[in-house]
Amino acid sequence: MQRTAFRINVLSTAIAIVSALAGVLVWRVTGAVAAAVAVVVAGVVAACSPRVARQWERAVVLRLGRFVGLRGPGLFWVMPFVDTVSSWIDQRTVTTSFAAEQTLTSDTVPVNVDAVLFWMVHDVEKAALEVQDFGQAVSWAAQTALRDIIGRTTLTELLRGREQIESELQRLIDERSSPWGVTVSSVEMRDVVIPGALQDAMSREAQAAREKQARIILGQAEMEIAQSFHDAARLYQDNPTALHLRAMNMLYEGLKEKGALMLVPSSAVESMGMGGLLGAAALRQQSLAAGQSGVADGKELAS
Repeated sequence: MQRTAFRINVLSTAIAIVSALAGVLVWRVTGAVAAAVAVVVAGVVAACSPRVARQWERAVVLRLGRFVGLRGPGLFWVMPFVDTVSSWIDQRTVTTSFAAEQTLTSDTVPVNVDAVLFWMVHDVEKAALEVQDFGQAVSWAAQTALRDIIGRTTLTELLRGREQIESELQRLIDERSSPWGVTVSSVEMRDVVIPGALQDAMSREAQAAREKQARIILGQAEMEIAQSFHDAARLYQDNPTALHLRAMNMLYEGLKEKGALMLVPSSAVESMGMGGLLGAAALRQQSLAAGQSGVADGKELAS
């Protein structure tokens, strides 16, 4: 909003210039100074009549102190010295930053909250006549509403439920500013700052919660593995052939690497019938070793 009684425009400037030239011409033709001055004064007075409002502006016109209407956009005329334009009101969307510093939440945590308000004037007459400075009034109403909401909200709700808080904040501000001809488009919380010590405590709490969850998941995995082993043991108990094949596969996996060493518990040898398999594997290892030594002796003799 602009509070200016007169703004220079092209038409007013042209009228003033023409009147000045006309006064000079009258003085040169007639030599009458009074007539020339009268022409110039009349031109200056006439130059105060045309006004121009921009597309997004509305002019509030008062006649001898009484409201007579709104003018604009474009060119309009007023009566000099009788009509005055008390203010030019911008109807575009306005952004206003506001904050609540060191405000206690409902669980007594001091926070600093920054927010942005998007609003516009929808009723120019109310904005001009019902409140002295509607821009400042909207800013103070937004700060008061923000402190009110923070005071009855916990820190957890403030951090997690931003959308709900923004909707509630918009509703409160809109209720307070609607009698002034102002409507609120939206409210956005930019930042919520909490004390550093509380940030560290919340970080440790989150870390402990994640570690707890990791231990729970690990325990569930161990239970699932134990259940799988239990089911496998029941299957092997009813099918010795499958157990024997499993033992052979274990031996194969352990001995397929050259020079591999495999330790087998004696209980496994007895329960899985691995004695014969181990003996066969040992004989195979001995035969392979003997064959390699024979090849090596043959190479030495040939050399």
